[in-house]
Amino acid sequence: MSRPPTWRFPPGVNSALWEYVSSERLAREEADYFAEDPLTRVDEPILNEFFRDPCRLIDLGCGAGRLSLAFARRNFNVTAVDLSMSMLEVLGRSAAAEGLSIHRVRANLCRLEGLAETSFDAALCMYSTLGMIHGVQARRTALASARRVLRPGGVLVLHAHNLWLNFGDRQGRGWLLREMGRRILGTGTGDRRMTYRGIPGVSIHLYRWSELRNDLIRTGFRINKIVALNSVTAQPIRFPNVLQSIRAGGWIVFAD
Repeated sequence: MSRPPTWRFPPGVNSALWEYVSSERLAREEADYFAEDPLTRVDEPILNEFFRDPCRLIDLGCGAGRLSLAFARRNFNVTAVDLSMSMLEVLGRSAAAEGLSIHRVRANLCRLEGLAETSFDAALCMYSTLGMIHGVQARRTALASARRVLRPGGVLVLHAHNLWLNFGDRQGRGWLLREMGRRILGTGTGDRRMTYRGIPGVSIHLYRWSELRNDLIRTGFRINKIVALNSVTAQPIRFPNVLQSIRAGGWIVFAD
């Protein structure tokens, strides 16, 4: 994709994220890159346990289709959405190789107007996809868009990283200390910038639990299940009712 001027970027997209979604290299490497990732080995069994019967499912920020393919193999009616055409092309080839039918849509998660209201039973927004959206209002708009395309009682499942996971490593503690200073000055955003898979300046929004809960509630969701994850193993933490807002590396949240 040719790079538009900054003022024409889609909502929630900055320069680094545009480079990310435009990269054919990242799309080609996606499956191998995440093959041994702790989170990708944990989240699918958690989702499978919750979603036992096939339904109409939308995978928001599907990437190369790891979860879209997994649910299509289980006879779910899957719609896969991503801003990256390269990712969708990789998914298309993978689905064709397995004889799977997956409807692919190139769209910004903040702009899902092309999809009918109440047309899905379940929505996924996994692997901190929500956190990659730039700007608090854009993230809330993405949540509201997900709410709009879900039927009444439909379930959104999302993963988000916890701000406090940075306490576990030296570099992270330095960032966290600077972030706390910025918050005192009223300039903290919770966005941590990094070089991600060779792309400099990619920012990931790291949530406080109260912030994530409040954003879900204000966009019309009711939280019905929380899986607090260990920051290293991505396994559910022991004693999740004890200080999980600080102890968790992140959460998988089920909300309807």
